[in-house]
Amino acid sequence: MTNNLPGGTFRVADLEFTRVGYGAMQLAGPHVFGPPKDRDEAIRVLRAVIELGIRHIDTSDYYGPHVTNELIREALHPYPEDLVLVTKIGARRDDQGGWPEAREPHELRQQVHDNLERLGVEALDVVNLRLGGLMGPEPGSIADKVEVMAELRQEGLIRHVGLSTISAEQLAEAQAIVPIVCVQNMYNIAHREDDALVDRTAQQGIAYVPYFPLGGFNPLQSEGLATVAKSLDATPLAVALAWLLQRSPNMLLIPGTSSVAHLRENVAGAGLELPATAIEALDNLAG
Repeated sequence: MTNNLPGGTFRVADLEFTRVGYGAMQLAGPHVFGPPKDRDEAIRVLRAVIELGIRHIDTSDYYGPHVTNELIREALHPYPEDLVLVTKIGARRDDQGGWPEAREPHELRQQVHDNLERLGVEALDVVNLRLGGLMGPEPGSIADKVEVMAELRQEGLIRHVGLSTISAEQLAEAQAIVPIVCVQNMYNIAHREDDALVDRTAQQGIAYVPYFPLGGFNPLQSEGLATVAKSLDATPLAVALAWLLQRSPNMLLIPGTSSVAHLRENVAGAGLELPATAIEALDNLAG
């Protein structure tokens, strides 16, 4: 794969991700529930993703629910051969738009089949098992759930297994059961609890996919980020994405948007080259 996207690509097993990817969550309606406000624009966004050279799309059948996967299939099927579709299981949506857990073996299996059906594929490239709480991992064994993932991989329904919102100990436990190709956790300039895990996954050749690049900043941290961004004539999001991309070679970005214009801005912003003084100032913002 060759492209001019910031950061180039990162290879894991037989997968080659563009390090700048796209998160499809925002294609659904408000609060990731219901249909998009502008369906035609959502389709245009997905097609622009491919036109820009992005070959890593992050989605889930519980976004909407069902909305983003149906849009992806409508816009992009049959998919480019080098497109890596990453989906997520471990939760569902209730009638009020809540996110209750759905991690029993039969629920995980059903979610895999739902993703297969709505994306229109015979096997899923990567399935992330979503564990933990809303903002971070929770202690305890995950072996029984990972064993279900290993069975689904053995059956050929999923090609690769990832984990979301997990600890270093849980990663090690999972790796004793099945190969893990990516970890998707909350991580950004302000929230650096995963620093050691970022380094560990890089050493092992595992992709690290941070979510909420601007999540959980306190007012002082937001002000500090804005100051750095202003000094570089950039937006805070561009600085946050560029910092992540420069943090480690295994870092994969999945910023989301429902606007073609914002999609192009996100891609351009990720390519911002942060000088050492800016990186030092940003590092000092960590909580």
